[in-house]
Amino acid sequence: MAKVRIAQIKSTIKRPENQKRTIKALGLGKINRAVEVELTPQIAGMINKVNHLVTVTEI
Repeated sequence: MAKVRIAQIKSTIKRPENQKRTIKALGLGKINRAVEVELTPQIAGMINKVNHLVTVTEI
């Protein structure tokens, strides 16, 4: 599987609770925090739910 770097670029203030929980589950929570994860179908779905709050780059 490919590795991707996910960085949070926008705040979760005034966002639905499920988006806040998805950001937490990805290991984010603060603006400019980034994580490197394997791109699995589950992670891809989570990224899809909050794609307006994060940026994704392939490593």
